[in-house]
Amino acid sequence: MAGPSPRDRVIDECTAKPGSVEDYPFGDQVAVFKVFGRMFALVSLGPPPGSVSLKCDPGLALDLRARHAAITPGYHLNKRHWNTVALDGSVPDDELDELIDHSYDLVVARLTKAQRNELRT
Repeated sequence: MAGPSPRDRVIDECTAKPGSVEDYPFGDQVAVFKVFGRMFALVSLGPPPGSVSLKCDPGLALDLRARHAAITPGYHLNKRHWNTVALDGSVPDDELDELIDHSYDLVVARLTKAQRNELRT
């Protein structure tokens, strides 16, 4: 039996983050994951394979784009701080999980101390 699709796995990873809220501010074709109202992931819900856009350190973003054809500048986002990853299986699951963690951590780092403390409880 096949496991979850890459897109379903990404959605599960994003949903599991402390304080994560799934929202649809851009319509029903894009699931947006936020923590305290700040976006950390956008998952396209159109035809497979789909993609996920993730916040990323600018230097790392450039390195990732050079190493993976499936990683491109953020679609309709600040291209310096966001990458879009095609969920075609070419980026290993563990690396994709690290990119989701990195995006989430960048957003959490910008929250107030009180908000960060609330995530820990």
